[in-house]
Amino acid sequence: MSLHDDAVARYFAAWNAADEDLEKAVADAFTEDGTYTDPLVEVAGHAGITAAIRGAHQQFPGFDFTPTGTPDAHHNLIRFTWDLVSRTDGSAPAAGFDVVTLAEDGRISSVSGFLDRLPGA
Repeated sequence: MSLHDDAVARYFAAWNAADEDLEKAVADAFTEDGTYTDPLVEVAGHAGITAAIRGAHQQFPGFDFTPTGTPDAHHNLIRFTWDLVSRTDGSAPAAGFDVVTLAEDGRISSVSGFLDRLPGA
């Protein structure tokens, strides 16, 4: 698995982690001072990113973030698309794409997220 593929896999593992595994998954995926920014939230550090993920889990219980397509990467940058998919019926009320920057250790130092589809929008 390439450095880029590994980073994307750890990113989705963090977003889909069970609550008891979430803090470790965030630490595995993001640097200590990592940032996450999308139109709805702007957070920094493991605590901020963990809180943002917990908020998404509370808003969308029973859903998983699922990668779509193939990530595109060069140097320390990766962009990829995703759907938020219901484990119950397969519906996908939200979709978007993210651009991440990797630190030297292969963890994510920043995420810029874009929302292409939202529920009720």
